[in-house]
Amino acid sequence: MGDEDAVDREIQDILLGLAKAVANTTAALVLQAKHVAASCPEQVDQNRIIGAATQCALATSQLVAVAKVVSSTIFNPSCQNHLIEAAREVARAVEGIVIECQQCAPNENQMRDLHAAAGDVTGSLNDLLNHIKDGTRDRVRENVQESAVDSIMTASDKLFASSGDPAEMVKQARILAQATAQLIQAIKGEADSATGDGHHNLLSAARALAEATSNLVETAKACASNPHDPTEQAKLRRAAEELKSVTLVAAGDAIRKKAIKKLENAAKLAASNATQCLAAAQNSGQYNSNMPMHDQLILECQSVADVIPKVVQGVKATIGDPESTASQLNLINVTEEFIQAGQPLVQVAKAAVPTVTDSASSMQLSSKTKAFAESLGELQTAAAKARDACGPLELESALDTIAMLSEELDEFQRAVDAFNLKPLPGDNAENAALQLSSATKSVGSSVAQLLTAASQGDAKYTGIAASGTASALRDLTQATRAVASTTNDREAQYRAIENAQSTVGLAYKVIEESRVLLSDPSNSQGQQRLHELSRQVTQSLTNCLNNLPGQKDVDDTIKAISELNKHLDDDNFPRCEKPYSEIQNELNAAASQLNEAVGQVVASARESSSTLAKSSKMYGQAYEDLVEAGLNIASQTGTREVRNQMITSIRTVSKTSITLLTTAKQYNADPTVPNSKSLLSNAARGVTEAINALIDSCTSAAPGQKECDNAVRAIQSMKSLLDNPSQPVTDLTYFECLENVMEKSKSLGEGMTGIANIAKKAEYEPFGEAVKGVSDSICGLVESAAQAAYLVGVSDPSSVAGKPGLVDQASLMRASQAIQNACNQLTNPSSSKQQVLSAATIIAKHTSSLCNTCRLASGKTSNPVAKRQFVRSATDVANATAQLVKEIKTLDQEYSSENKSICAEATQPLINAVQGLVNFASSSEYASVPAKISPKAREAQEPITSAAKGIIDGSCSMILSAKSLALNPKDPPNWQALANHSKCVSDSIKKLVSSIRDKAPGQKDCDNAVEKLNGCIRDIDQACLSVTSQNLAPRTDQSAKTFAEQTTNCAVEISDRIDDVRNSAKSEAERLGHSVNQMASYFQPLVNNCIGSASYLLNTKQQTLLLDQTKTVAECAIQLVLCAKDSGGNPKAVQLHGDVDESADQMKDALNDLTKTIENVATQAGVVSGLIDTITSAIAKAESADLPDASMSYVDYQTRMVSTVKEIARIAQEISTKNGENASSLGPLCSNLSRHYVQLAVDCRGACSSSSTPDVIPILRSAVQELGRASISAIKSASSVQALPNDTFAQKDLAESAKNVGDKVSQVLSALQAGSRGTQACINAASTVSGIIGDLDTTILFATAGTLHSENENESFADHRENILKTAKALVEDTKTLVAGAASSQEQLASAAQNAVSTILQLSEVVKDGASSLGSNNPEAQVMLLNAVKDVASALGDLIQATKSASGKSVNDPAMIYLKDSAKVTEINYESDWLTSDPEEELIRLVLTDKSERRDSDIYGKPFYFDSEEFCF
Repeated sequence: MGDEDAVDREIQDILLGLAKAVANTTAALVLQAKHVAASCPEQVDQNRIIGAATQCALATSQLVAVAKVVSSTIFNPSCQNHLIEAAREVARAVEGIVIECQQCAPNENQMRDLHAAAGDVTGSLNDLLNHIKDGTRDRVRENVQESAVDSIMTASDKLFASSGDPAEMVKQARILAQATAQLIQAIKGEADSATGDGHHNLLSAARALAEATSNLVETAKACASNPHDPTEQAKLRRAAEELKSVTLVAAGDAIRKKAIKKLENAAKLAASNATQCLAAAQNSGQYNSNMPMHDQLILECQSVADVIPKVVQGVKATIGDPESTASQLNLINVTEEFIQAGQPLVQVAKAAVPTVTDSASSMQLSSKTKAFAESLGELQTAAAKARDACGPLELESALDTIAMLSEELDEFQRAVDAFNLKPLPGDNAENAALQLSSATKSVGSSVAQLLTAASQGDAKYTGIAASGTASALRDLTQATRAVASTTNDREAQYRAIENAQSTVGLAYKVIEESRVLLSDPSNSQGQQRLHELSRQVTQSLTNCLNNLPGQKDVDDTIKAISELNKHLDDDNFPRCEKPYSEIQNELNAAASQLNEAVGQVVASARESSSTLAKSSKMYGQAYEDLVEAGLNIASQTGTREVRNQMITSIRTVSKTSITLLTTAKQYNADPTVPNSKSLLSNAARGVTEAINALIDSCTSAAPGQKECDNAVRAIQSMKSLLDNPSQPVTDLTYFECLENVMEKSKSLGEGMTGIANIAKKAEYEPFGEAVKGVSDSICGLVESAAQAAYLVGVSDPSSVAGKPGLVDQASLMRASQAIQNACNQLTNPSSSKQQVLSAATIIAKHTSSLCNTCRLASGKTSNPVAKRQFVRSATDVANATAQLVKEIKTLDQEYSSENKSICAEATQPLINAVQGLVNFASSSEYASVPAKISPKAREAQEPITSAAKGIIDGSCSMILSAKSLALNPKDPPNWQALANHSKCVSDSIKKLVSSIRDKAPGQKDCDNAVEKLNGCIRDIDQACLSVTSQNLAPRTDQSAKTFAEQTTNCAVEISDRIDDVRNSAKSEAERLGHSVNQMASYFQPLVNNCIGSASYLLNTKQQTLLLDQTKTVAECAIQLVLCAKDSGGNPKAVQLHGDVDESADQMKDALNDLTKTIENVATQAGVVSGLIDTITSAIAKAESADLPDASMSYVDYQTRMVSTVKEIARIAQEISTKNGENASSLGPLCSNLSRHYVQLAVDCRGACSSSSTPDVIPILRSAVQELGRASISAIKSASSVQALPNDTFAQKDLAESAKNVGDKVSQVLSALQAGSRGTQACINAASTVSGIIGDLDTTILFATAGTLHSENENESFADHRENILKTAKALVEDTKTLVAGAASSQEQLASAAQNAVSTILQLSEVVKDGASSLGSNNPEAQVMLLNAVKDVASALGDLIQATKSASGKSVNDPAMIYLKDSAKVTEINYESDWLTSDPEEELIRLVLTDKSERRDSDIYGKPFYFDSEEFCF
């Protein structure tokens, strides 16, 4: 810290000294100005000069004052900007003095002295500005060694990226050698001052660098001598890789320290800007016209505010202990967490700016958001570099952290022993339980990612996952302390700490085993050990949750149920002496009691853990009574088959009871788990169905009685779905819910009529079936009603809309549960053949859904490990499903117990595969943000839920009436009761259908939006009238710049929401209202700001154009909203979707026209904030991944990106040319630059998604983002030049920025080239083949002229025959590999192309030698042989071109089909079985049957045949 303070003081002293130098030179200038003023004859001129001199003195005084204030914080960009602006004010004042003095026409000597003094001031200002820009802490502390290391890293990356371009590779190798020489000298100098081992180690490092550099120089020379030799290029690349590795070893500490220091500075700046952004967001609340937007903004602010203290602590820790690897990695982790939290805040804050009505608050929020966004971008870059520098240390650091956590847990245990473990402020039992539940999920997810990364051999992501695991374990440790300190049960305290210790210890072993597996990822035993340890971690985490208050009581009940199960295996049941009818009554009473206990468990799961504990105990007692009654009946049953069926039914009740209690326990621990409420309701229904099955098998009653009781229990179990529907119940859309309700209503009506008719006829067996059908219809109807109520709640404008994640975890859980239930049905011995086939259908449906989910997730994620894992999970699920379906087909053909057992065994791999996918996808990184239903939305749900509850109550009463009617069909009161209850059910159904129709989401919102838009059009019409009458006066509430900026912001926000309206109108009714409201909320600000912008325009035509375009956008918006209302989010209203798409496209076109007009107006006024925001947004979007477009390959994206970046480079060059000459033209150029960069960012996403080279993806994305930041810097500099065309400092900044854009363009081009090494190799190969053909043409000319002869007169064609055939055979194999490379990776394609070129080059040489050996007296044979090899080369060139075009394309793409036609195929498998082309066969034929063979008797007449594998003679 002392050295750092000394450096800081040195920087401050230099800064203040330079400021004083400016003051001294300015004083001299002012003195010269006074001399000039004294010689002026006119008093007016004297006064002007004195005034200019006074202004210069004041500006200088201001500069010195600012320098003193910001000297201690000069590393902050805002402080630097303040000081730079003060310096520019001095420069402008100096220019003003010179101009005023020149107007007085003084003598030459005075003017010479004045110009000299002004030059001195300019020089001192330049020195000050250079120090401000270059004199940061990193630059001051940067020594030769660090500079050389940076050069080595940059040049090596460029060399790797320029594979296939030998000239560029050699150039970068030269730069590498020069930088390494500097580094070696620096290390030797450091070694001279070191002693002992340090001296020896430094000299060893220098020696290793020297050897690696020597090797690089030699390979570079060889590559320069043979530029088209792929082998030499590969050697150069390997030499550069070796040099980079040696450099990292030699200067690893310096690189890491520098990266961490930059990260510290970036983190401090980002935290500071975040705090200011939070304050601005809070202050804007009272002026925000869109309260849902403000509520969302506050939520994002809270997320960022929670992370800021972690960032501050992380920075303090690294500053306090710079050598601590754990502190460094912790800082990296918290900054990445901060970035993830900050990016949504930036997006929401930008969206909220136009809705803030107070101009001061709006400007403050806008400026603070921009500053925060810029600092986040710098922080992201610094974090990525720090992660790369510290990556190899992550595993060791994670192990160290976990060891420290183990010691911390030991301290907790000692505190418990001493009765000294007290809760921290804010700790309570409920919060502690939530923290522990969240921490266990994080640990489980991190371990799953660690397992995946280690199994794939990905060292980088294994380190990241290990670091994440350590961080999650830290949270688990703190949560464990909170749980233990908030309970008075010492045994529970010990158990909590012991379970946490077990988890920490197992996680330590997992990381150790992962480190071992990285060295050999294919080690199956290592993978098995890792999977076993992972399973143990999962079990240990479960134990941690089981120790929570209330959880233990539930576990005790589960254990008691499991113990009772053991008695079911004993056939010697105690015989009960009670009458059979009495036992049946006891069983019915126990069933009713257990069914009530089910409802109590469901209700208490939503309350406190103590309530759940009580209800679980009551449930255990009720279950025990049921089992006792069931065993009593079984003991009196003489038929063994019937008794076995009874015992199986009791086991089913036991299994479903355990599932219910486990689900209730999980829901109570964390109610926010996706689909948890639905799983709880399904578990409760499962118990009810099991109870009904038990009653069916164990009791005999009057006809229809059991069926009615079962139906009542099943219907009543649905009630819980209608209590506060806050989670989705099914995957049905709103209109599918309505259709399902209508369908079930129809079947219910038929069932009710059937019950009455059957009861009249006393047909008891159909009566039971009718009752069951009615029960199923009501259950399905209530389920759809609950889903519709949920969708109504989330669609209400007062509710907070959810955010989709990478994976829909709720849908994933529902599919998993459905597959689990279907597998249980398959394994149930009592399942019928029809039930098995039905279960197979369900499994096929949901596994297909899971595979599609994995496909979408794999396309969206930018994490290569996650991408591969989703693909692997989909493959595992698909394979397990295929095997299961195969066994089900066998079972269908022969329905036997043996086949059924085999089928049951085949379900386990599928269950394991699905569970593995669920575990991996349960990470919070992939989770959606659930919607939050407001109290007002609950009121909107009430009509639907009350109608559904009425259906439940009425149907239960109706079925009970039917039960009585079944016993006495002639009883009139029962008929009257049945009619009354049926009418009640019918009325409730009508009310439900009417409520669902009336509450259709988005309809009222669309009407309100249309009304608002019509109001906006009226305002525009009024403004147009004012323009026509020349009465549109300039608005004074804001400046023209602010109006233009806000107009651009509104246009961007509206444009971003058009697709949301489009998609929700076609298939997402619940999001229609939110999307329409959000889009419409920006129109009033848009219109107001457009009118304000128009008021500052001097040209009436421009005013009219701007207002007309704004009106067109509003009219298109009305059309879109009306079409969206008609479509309503109904996916089956396909006939209306075309209108929605057409309206959306028209609105986009109108908005694009308006945006261009605004940009032209804004850029002419020097307003570039809109352009900067556009580029910033594009940079952020470049980070995300897109699903690859099937019609576009990487080559297509690459071609388009190359064209775009070349245009960006041209624009940058033109900006540099216009600098200082035509400042007014800079605005349109900046606008073009912005548009081209947005297109580049979009193509970058597509290129990354379609690339087959994962290593290139981060390089390309980073290069595009760096180009975006350079473009922002150029646009800012251009804006400064526009404002001050004569400011030399601004011109200098613009020139540097434009040059930087050109450099970044080169990096993008290099990254693109690296991503297409295969296609680039094909291009180079085609060029080489073209040269070979030209050389053969020349040789053919010599042969035709009869001047081609061998140097050795004694050699014959027989000497070359074997070599020609051998080389031709090698070329056949190379062409096979080349064509297969079209469907392979870029590296494989590059290797195949290089090998094919090398072989054809060799073949041409040996054929030329063979032709020469024929002698000049046989020119015809020579020409025929040479033409044959020329044909081969020509065919190979065509094949290379076809392969290049087909690379990365799908099998059915025309380019791939053309490639197939370009070669001779023996089998359908185009990837592996390719034959030689016709020219190659012709060459071989000529070699063997040429006239020359008649001359050479030693080879004449030998038999020949050809196949795809070898040549035989």
